Amino acid sequence: VWIFGYGSLVWRPGFEFTSRKVGFIRGYSRRFWQGDTFHRGSEKMASAGTASPNTLLFDFQACTWGVAYEVRGEQIAASLEYLNMREAVLGGYDTKLVKFHPQEKDAEEPILALVYIATPQNPSYLGPASEEDIAAQIIVSSGCAGHNIEYLLRLADFMRYFCPQAEDKHLFSIEEALISILPCLYYTEESLEET
Repeated sequence: VWIFGYGSLVWRPGFEFTSRKVGFIRGYSRRFWQGDTFHRGSEKMASAGTASPNTLLFDFQACTWGVAYEVRGEQIAASLEYLNMREAVLGGYDTKLVKFHPQEKDAEEPILALVYIATPQNPSYLGPASEEDIAAQIIVSSGCAGHNIEYLLRLADFMRYFCPQAEDKHLFSIEEALISILPCLYYTEESLEET
């Protein structure tokens, strides 16, 4: 079984796997339109829109980059039980089968993979918002899995270092908005040397 992750699963799968591949799925855009009152948000922040983790929006012409994990044997039941709790029960995500295209040049056919997606019918689905509003939500949101700033920055770093050829305007626009709100988070090597 292959499991495709496009958010925190790219750096913190939380389950044992046999192999992993960087690649993409077609027909979906990554969006920070899903609320969270557990992993990266809290119940007391619900009125402010909670955190803004990822979901996928059906978009015929788009593709979303991430990581697919292969699980075998005893790993299958354990990983699916873990992900059902993490993504479906606590996150409200539904599961779908998608075609995953590995980044490797010698890859043959696409691989069928399981993916977790939040739909507009999900009670935690927030819907569209400006990148500035999403960045403002991210700054004030944290939960048991950590601060939402970490979520955004780790995802942006993954895209930058593992998928440099890919475009994700939504993600990088939110990162840019976050930087403009909190410039003290970023230091260049020159500024560190001067201090």
